[in-house]
Amino acid sequence: MSEDTKSIREMCDEFAVTPRTLRFYEAKELLFPIRDGQKRLFTKRDRARLKLILRGKRFGFSLEEIRQLLDLYHMGDQQLTQLSRTYEIAQDRLADMERQRDELTEAIDDLKDQLKWGEKMIASMRNSNRAAE
Repeated sequence: MSEDTKSIREMCDEFAVTPRTLRFYEAKELLFPIRDGQKRLFTKRDRARLKLILRGKRFGFSLEEIRQLLDLYHMGDQQLTQLSRTYEIAQDRLADMERQRDELTEAIDDLKDQLKWGEKMIASMRNSNRAAE
């Protein structure tokens, strides 16, 4: 194996993914390893793409969005189209994440209020039971 390619095991170790994940991304046409019989050899391009795939997944992009963004790389405009579209999707995703965070914060606050109420009710009932004894 040359220094320019990595085996499936080396890719798994480097990116903390499973062989199944790599085969899945290959089936979804996100990665294009060189096939040498049963072996898959991943190029620097595959490694760069996998890094972007994993980052996109972490940010909540769909695989279809990621695939479309990766496909824009070869537009011939020094990645202007790719970067512009990535920026647009990232802005939308950030707005979604902030909305979800706000909803979660509100739900947490509501639950804390309910727990305080429950705590008071339990203490009140215990005090009533002790007074009745």
